[in-house]
Amino acid sequence: MNQDVLASVCFYATDIHTRSLGKGKNDNTLDRIGEIKGELLMGWGRQDPHIPLKGRAKIYNALTDNDVNFQWHEFNNAHAFLRDEGYRYDPASTQISNSMILELFNRKLGKGDA
Repeated sequence: MNQDVLASVCFYATDIHTRSLGKGKNDNTLDRIGEIKGELLMGWGRQDPHIPLKGRAKIYNALTDNDVNFQWHEFNNAHAFLRDEGYRYDPASTQISNSMILELFNRKLGKGDA
């Protein structure tokens, strides 16, 4: 992980819980979570079939167990609810999410810790 990264945002992080990201579908993201030094904002859809409750719990517990500085937000939405097309799009959740993203980046990269 890049130690210079002060803030990151990740919505509906598919396949971290199954360790099936990337080439070979055998990644070590969960093992490396403790390397995250910047603040992390995570957003999820509770009705997302790609990341069920047990999968989200696995990621949440890994972040907590490794003392990562993170925000965790779950929305009553499906996967890709921020994508402004199709039936899954939720403009209200998108507005809330965008506000949280801008707040984090302004605080960590603007006049804040940077």
